Amino acid sequence: MKNPLGTDRHHRQRSLFGEIVDWMLVPFLILWPISMAIEYAIAYSVASTTYDRDLAGSASAIARQVGAERGRVVVNLPRAAQAVLLARGTEDSRYQVRGLKGEVLDGDRGLPNVEFTPDLEPGRVYFRDEFLDGRELRVAYLFAQPAGIAGAVLVQVAEAEEKRIALASDISSAVLMSQFLILPLALLLVSFGLSKGIEPLDDLRRRIRSRPPQDLSPVDPTHAPEEVRPFIDSINDLMARLDASLRARQRFVADAAHQMRTPLAGLKTQAELALRQRDGASVEHAMRQIATGADRASRLVSQLLALARAERDAPVPMAPEDLVGLARDLVRDWYTKAVERDISLGFEAPATPCRIRGNAALLRELLANLLDNAIRYTEPGGEVLVRVCAGDAVTLEVADTGSGISPDERELVFERFYRVLGTGADGSGLGLAIVREIATLHQASVRLDENPRGKGSLFRVVFPASGTVRSTLRSVA
Repeated sequence: MKNPLGTDRHHRQRSLFGEIVDWMLVPFLILWPISMAIEYAIAYSVASTTYDRDLAGSASAIARQVGAERGRVVVNLPRAAQAVLLARGTEDSRYQVRGLKGEVLDGDRGLPNVEFTPDLEPGRVYFRDEFLDGRELRVAYLFAQPAGIAGAVLVQVAEAEEKRIALASDISSAVLMSQFLILPLALLLVSFGLSKGIEPLDDLRRRIRSRPPQDLSPVDPTHAPEEVRPFIDSINDLMARLDASLRARQRFVADAAHQMRTPLAGLKTQAELALRQRDGASVEHAMRQIATGADRASRLVSQLLALARAERDAPVPMAPEDLVGLARDLVRDWYTKAVERDISLGFEAPATPCRIRGNAALLRELLANLLDNAIRYTEPGGEVLVRVCAGDAVTLEVADTGSGISPDERELVFERFYRVLGTGADGSGLGLAIVREIATLHQASVRLDENPRGKGSLFRVVFPASGTVRSTLRSVA
């Protein structure tokens, strides 16, 4: 089930503390078996080194007891020494002494013989592994050369591998037990450290949560950790943009309400006047004024809606549009109104389409406001020309022969509800603000210059180009 915000009610709330602990435990659980394997290998190496040293010492001790009497090799190994060598039984520990011809002089007969070769150094202890009677043995051997004997006597001492494995297991078990004792304490210390580490986040959460809804001032990052500073900067940037947006909307609503008050008051006045009139001509005149006021109010509402639509936060759908076709159709729609005011309305454009990426409805609104502005402020007998030019960019121009706008006011006319005084034309002051907002949505630039003909104004909107043009033609709608 989903809540009104569209999120899963049963979805588990993610915890930063839990995320950190999880990401700490997962590598630990992966590395711990590897660590134990490495520790066992180290323990086995230590045990092997110790037992190899012990075997080498035993082999050297036996070799010192090998001598010669009357040209024969003898082993003078005391019974006490034999008892020490075989203290753990013949299955675990074995020794052997072989004569010059490989015959067994003393000890276990089961150990294999090793031939003396020139690459073997007399008196040096060597090691090898043997598998005998179903058991793995570690064998230390050397070749002794008693004085007065021409040849080498093989001395071998063997020990079962189980002893090394047992010692390595004992060492690993001791280390594992110590880890089991230390790990809970380590986890407690890590948990305590993490709790202390995220306290600044809790403090930041409390500070933001305690703010009144209308407080959009920046969050103070003074006591925040360095890692949280970019997050706080992002929040402050968002709050600044939100504050600017809310202030703009508040001004827009206030200005709109102010602008709507005038035509509504006029409608009410004319309606009251019509109710008091008894003469048919006076009533007709009042009703005509009411109709005119209603048209103005309707136009104002339409412009307010267009401005709100151009400023909305949702993305506007864009598609390739032919600016020449859009402009030609709109000029035809406005031709009748221009003729009614005795204004010549012309259109000049390339012979081939000029493609731009845009929203057709908004582009029509943009050109409609430019045409409305040009026709409204051009005196009877004047001219208005709509031109589409192509090159590195696509340009839409609307030129008129009206009274023109002074350089000081050319930027101000794009502000909402700003009107040039002394023109005598009625209007809401929203048309050019709508033009600028729509141009911004289309990544276009808009500017106002003086008409090159020496009288009037020239509005130029430059769009990013997405097509090519070969020739131009001139037509009058």
